[in-house]
Amino acid sequence: MSVDISRGGLLVTLAIFGVIVYEMRTVLDFVGVELPIIPYMAAVFVLAGASVWYITLRGGWRTEPERDEPA
Repeated sequence: MSVDISRGGLLVTLAIFGVIVYEMRTVLDFVGVELPIIPYMAAVFVLAGASVWYITLRGGWRTEPERDEPA
């Protein structure tokens, strides 16, 4: 069974998620709760690695678009 996701879609999703989490960290820093950057960066790399591992485990990347059947 193949996961119907492209590499570009995964990378865009991870980038958006990373920016949202970083902005939450910035807001917490503004109100006085300081969080170090290293655990944040490690968590982003772990999330990316786990996502790639899951997709590889489920059957790999979608490499060719599905073709429409003629009517």
